[in-house]
Amino acid sequence: MSARYDFASDNTAPAAPEAMDAVVAANAGFTSGYGTDPVSARAADLVREMLDADAEVRFVASGTAANSIALGALCRPFEAVLAHHHAHVCTDEMGAPGFFGQGLGLIGLPGASGKIDETVLAQALAQADVSHRQSPAALSLTNATEYGTVYSAEDIGALIAPVKAKGYGVHLDGARLANAAAAGFDLKAIGRLGVDILVVGGTKSGMPPTEAVVVFDRDLARRFDARLKQAGQLPSKGRFYAAPFIGMLVGGAYVRHAAHANAMARRLADGMPFPLAHPVEANAVFVTMDEPTLARLHGAGWFVYRFLDGSVRFMCSWATTSEAVDEILETLKAIA
Repeated sequence: MSARYDFASDNTAPAAPEAMDAVVAANAGFTSGYGTDPVSARAADLVREMLDADAEVRFVASGTAANSIALGALCRPFEAVLAHHHAHVCTDEMGAPGFFGQGLGLIGLPGASGKIDETVLAQALAQADVSHRQSPAALSLTNATEYGTVYSAEDIGALIAPVKAKGYGVHLDGARLANAAAAGFDLKAIGRLGVDILVVGGTKSGMPPTEAVVVFDRDLARRFDARLKQAGQLPSKGRFYAAPFIGMLVGGAYVRHAAHANAMARRLADGMPFPLAHPVEANAVFVTMDEPTLARLHGAGWFVYRFLDGSVRFMCSWATTSEAVDEILETLKAIA
């Protein structure tokens, strides 16, 4: 029996037709390279329109590259980034922030269901600078979080305010920003909240590999293309990284598909026979499940991951069907 990866990750889903059609449409004729082409310009305009912000927009190959280059722009090598201790930059990027930032550090902070605790953040910001550890110079937030919870604009504003009061930078990892938007998060608030660099997720939202780096702080935009080139993230045929955003933003597929993924997660949660480990607010469902039961689920042909906190994660995507949800629920009820 071959394993099914329908719920292993939103990375396992195919690319959405709107994104692929846009890639095919971009594959016509000759044009300038390295992101200077009309396709890239059009995609950048659409991202700015979505965010209602005047910002520089660039397209890169992966979220790891996007996050790490962003953090490298916000910190000097002897400084550090504050982030949730289960944030992707802390747990899944193989030291890339430090690599791209020539040694910048990461300071992990706790908080329920992937959200940074405001009190703990305040304590971290109050730490005195000493010459024997890296002091913070930036905050990294994630929305939707690694546990599928969603910050409101007010939540993010409350975390950003004390960081900005210290003169530090702010990065927002939006790998699942579309899912946060579909859950009610106001995308147009991001720039006004004081975010300096945003990563708009493409890959997890139904595109072939691409992410948009949005630089709100114009001072950081100076020589940003040189930073991308040095990091191997200034592709010569940049139009193919930009085009999927055109397909997904024209007509609203970006948020519409995310709303479907969120709805599938809610359907899965409503029928789930195992206890929920975290609130279901976006496209992820986390449950409490012991190892023998997880092994039975794998043996029944469904592959899912045990996550950082010990819970088992089920991810829904734009391509998740209600039939697939009902199928896995039938299996889950049989092994419960």
